[in-house]
Amino acid sequence: MFLILKKGASKLEIKKIEKQLNTLKSKDISKYCGKIKLKKDPLQIQKEMRGEW
Repeated sequence: MFLILKKGASKLEIKKIEKQLNTLKSKDISKYCGKIKLKKDPLQIQKEMRGEW
């Protein structure tokens, strides 16, 4: 699901998005924090992956 809040949105549009966010079931993703151990800098990995094309 995507919720897009554009720059210059009216108060009514902001309230609609807030209402949609409040109705979504919140998921606890904090349990995944720090689970991936990288041996290289993430930016370096991304540059290498892009260089493979």
